[in-house]
Amino acid sequence: MRFKTSLLNKPKHTDLVSCVGWMSPDEVYSCGDDQQLLQWNLLSGETTKVSDLPKDVYPLDLHWLPKTAMQKSKVGSEVFLLTAADGKFYIVGRSGRTDKVVEAHRGAVLAGRWSHDGAGLVTAGEDGLVKIWSRSGMLRSTLAQVPVPVYGAAWAPDSDAVIYTSGYNLIIKPLAPNSKPIQWKAHDGVILKVAWNPNTGLILSGGEDTRYRVWDNFGRQLYSSSQHHHPITSLSWSPDGQLFAAGSFNTLRLCDKAGWCHSLEKPNTGSIFNLAWSSDGTQVAGACGNGHVIFAHVIENHLEWKNYEATVTSRKTIALRNVTNEAWEKLELRDRIIKVSLSHGHLVVVTSTQAYIYSTRNWNTPIILELKESNASLIVQSERHFLVVDGASVYIYSYDGRLLCSPRWPGMRTDVLNNRTVSLSDDTLAIRDKTDEKLVHLFDSTTGKALNDGKPWTHKTEIIEVALDKVGTAHERRMAVVDRNRDLFLVNIQRVGGMGRAVKLGGMVQSLCWNDGANMLAALQDAKFTVWFYPAVVFFDRDLQSSTISEKDATEYGKNAVVDSFLDTVVTVRRADGSLVTANVSPYPALLHNYVTAKHWDDAVRLARFVKDDTVWACLAAMATAYKELNTAEVAYAAINEVDKVQYIHYIKEIPIKEARMAEMALMGGHTSDAESILLQSGLHFRAIMLNLTTYNFERALQLAIKHRTHVDTVIAFRQRYLARFNKNETSKVFQQYEKQVEVDWKKIQEKIELEFQTEREKPTSSK
Repeated sequence: MRFKTSLLNKPKHTDLVSCVGWMSPDEVYSCGDDQQLLQWNLLSGETTKVSDLPKDVYPLDLHWLPKTAMQKSKVGSEVFLLTAADGKFYIVGRSGRTDKVVEAHRGAVLAGRWSHDGAGLVTAGEDGLVKIWSRSGMLRSTLAQVPVPVYGAAWAPDSDAVIYTSGYNLIIKPLAPNSKPIQWKAHDGVILKVAWNPNTGLILSGGEDTRYRVWDNFGRQLYSSSQHHHPITSLSWSPDGQLFAAGSFNTLRLCDKAGWCHSLEKPNTGSIFNLAWSSDGTQVAGACGNGHVIFAHVIENHLEWKNYEATVTSRKTIALRNVTNEAWEKLELRDRIIKVSLSHGHLVVVTSTQAYIYSTRNWNTPIILELKESNASLIVQSERHFLVVDGASVYIYSYDGRLLCSPRWPGMRTDVLNNRTVSLSDDTLAIRDKTDEKLVHLFDSTTGKALNDGKPWTHKTEIIEVALDKVGTAHERRMAVVDRNRDLFLVNIQRVGGMGRAVKLGGMVQSLCWNDGANMLAALQDAKFTVWFYPAVVFFDRDLQSSTISEKDATEYGKNAVVDSFLDTVVTVRRADGSLVTANVSPYPALLHNYVTAKHWDDAVRLARFVKDDTVWACLAAMATAYKELNTAEVAYAAINEVDKVQYIHYIKEIPIKEARMAEMALMGGHTSDAESILLQSGLHFRAIMLNLTTYNFERALQLAIKHRTHVDTVIAFRQRYLARFNKNETSKVFQQYEKQVEVDWKKIQEKIELEFQTEREKPTSSK
């Protein structure tokens, strides 16, 4: 991946250019010390003067009102914020007409930024003040005062805090009154620029010590560059937060979010004072000290899927290669390429006006879609369909070009959606909420209808990443969730009647990825590379969890590595320096998944006997338990010497009623409430009471006995025997009340219990 830069032979500005901003993906505004406001049209290549600023106005920063705020507002909302050296900021319309002039600071207004929702703006000045203003230019508060000029300021992802520079330090100040700021020394020289990405939450800073650095939102350093020859004068995140650009004297860098440099350009620009990304994340504009405006386009984005490679070689061409037979294809598109995704046998290319769907079986005749808003920011693929985030909407299409649905949810913000907060399977769509990061919205991906009556799934802490498994039926769908504490949870998605519970799989998880062909999960976890061959084992037999995972040392991947893909038996890990490292896992669990999905239990047992591996046997035991396959479960548990489980399965097989067997299988997996609900729905009240007695849940057993008017004396008898064993006296008032009303006769109780079992055995509907 690299920048392809372009500069005009002669600069259009006659003096230093101080700031640039994108009105649309093909339209840029620039201004500088020559007081000219110029408009650059990238489609036609024309540059026109919009207006002349007053002679005493020397602009320093320019920021367009965010698109999301424009779409919510009425006509005439296409405005930008312009800060200047005269201590004022200007709100200027698209035509160059000044709508508002505000006296903001004593000395120059060095930085000005709209909040992400466009409801307010922040300015930072030479007088050391940081001020918050309303959208109309009314002062809301003076957020901070420092004894040195504040050269940079940026909003937090939720617009509830501001980060600003103070000499060598960075300070995060929440907007809430009396809240404590976070401050740390970030550089060995004066900090000139700071940027905070709303998608990833990462902070970027650069200064006169000639370094740029990446931080998390707690002020912990994630990356520090080597020293450059000149101070870092400009920085900017791409909208999705995966890349950033850094500029200094005659230097432009394209870097990964981990800090690693993809490309270094040496254009003849002088110092680059300001950088701005287009909303589609494909282009950068830079304000240059010699009067030029530099444009850089991101090319050579490289994608891989199985034996196919796709490389964006220029603004409108893609080179394809099949590595198995060295066949090459070149795709030439009409418009500029914005987003490309290659997965599940399809290449999806989004240009500035259309979407092209190519099949790996035929590159010649793509299906072409007309985009509704022509501002795509994300593509997510599943086996049967794909999702496109286009402007302010989310669309799901089938691979034959049909629009399936366009899901919506309260407080919808599409500008912050990314691959970590959106996950798509063939039947389910999961999207983490941005306004409340503890919530995950779940939709049917074919209809767009919200699951669980529109109620989102709620976690106890903020969620960082969501990922749906890819294989199986809709009622078996599960979601992996990584929260702010880096704990990994697995959630059973129930489409009606409330969400299933979340079970913790592990902790300190950096990155994860589901396998494309089987429900196996790979993750980098606390200096270990871990693969869960059957993560759902936690729902059916928690004791087998440690036997169904593979762990290896992950120190070779270094810090901040990411699991890039998990295809077949190959896991690809991208290290922090951008290099790709592959790791192989055992092929047998994937084969086992395939046999079980096809209900070929005999083949699954034969495979396990051939491999003679305890991990495969443990996976088979858990899968058989999940699918209530008692014979297979018995064989598998016997192979791994789980004698108690084998005996319990023998007991279950002797039960004459199918529903009772299902309840006992649920109980074997530790799901007492599920077992009870199965029994009660089947009318097996006696078994439900005995279930609670055997699990020492006496209060619930008595509730059921009273409700169904049966075996109250049995519950009292078992309770008395339990207390007598531990020499305890009865303290429960309910039990004391019924002890007076009920006579306990163990002989009669045993006869009643035997009669219940006899009745079950004689039922004509009983089925083995």
